[in-house]
Amino acid sequence: MKKIIFFSLSMLLAIAHPTVSAQKRAENPFIRHIFTADPSAHVWKDNRLYVYPSHDIEPPKGCDKMDKYHVFSTNDMVNWKDHGQILEAKQVSWGRPEGGFMWAPDCAYKSKKYYFYFPHPSGTDWNQTWKIGIAVSKKPAKGFKEVGYIKGLGGFAMIDPSVFIDDNQQAYIYYGGGRKCQGGKLKENMVEIDGEMKDMVGLNDFHEAAWVFKRKGIYYMVHSDRTKNQNKLLYAISNNPLGPWEHKGILLEGVGSDTSHGSVVEYKGKWYLFYHNDAISGRGNLRTICFDEVTFNEDGTINAVVQTGMKRIMK
Repeated sequence: MKKIIFFSLSMLLAIAHPTVSAQKRAENPFIRHIFTADPSAHVWKDNRLYVYPSHDIEPPKGCDKMDKYHVFSTNDMVNWKDHGQILEAKQVSWGRPEGGFMWAPDCAYKSKKYYFYFPHPSGTDWNQTWKIGIAVSKKPAKGFKEVGYIKGLGGFAMIDPSVFIDDNQQAYIYYGGGRKCQGGKLKENMVEIDGEMKDMVGLNDFHEAAWVFKRKGIYYMVHSDRTKNQNKLLYAISNNPLGPWEHKGILLEGVGSDTSHGSVVEYKGKWYLFYHNDAISGRGNLRTICFDEVTFNEDGTINAVVQTGMKRIMK
């Protein structure tokens, strides 16, 4: 009887708090109560790992209805907290009147503030009016206020922004879609471009989803390729955060969700790739986010990631 009662209570807790788990091993997808995609993962000063994904709204209409960004965090890679919604289209002062089109975001921390970067069109003709918006907060998962968009960009798809901050605290922003990716410096205020944006040279079959990180003096760029209906994640390396880049290979094979989008982060001594797939819905526009361990070779190259689950971190 005690076992039956305990099981029932556990089920009730799972229903009440869908991202809270008592498991000792993570299961992919690790967020299951809402559909999420395009995860950007970061470790902040409170030593928690935060994930900033996009949100697939059900029922979908392609990617048109994507909206209402949530934030998730963990301190053991198993038990995840949904901090709730931090921003939606109707809060964007310059945004598309019809809403939607809140695609892959990112977040950065500098000068005691969190900067949330998101792509969104400013007009009904969404394909021609993309901008990279910014919301700012003093907290990593609440209190974000939209403060406008980055000026001085343009000429092609302003989607999938990602921000990398180097060891010297210089911030760089990357974005792009189709066959073109650009990167450039951000000013100290994190909302203006410092100089000109540059084409990222040397990438192989670039589609979208640029993500830059650094390990042992090597800069890595992860991005998706153009494989039809099964985008892979590829990676390239450089000795400079703005390239030129040298293509090295496949980081993750296609995940069944048409597009692919990943972020790589170190947490408590291990490296992880965060990505999405269609494991729950079977549909490329109702995605769910996952993570797996990343391993490196002595020469800095990365072994292709295998999709599994992860053991709980007890530190």
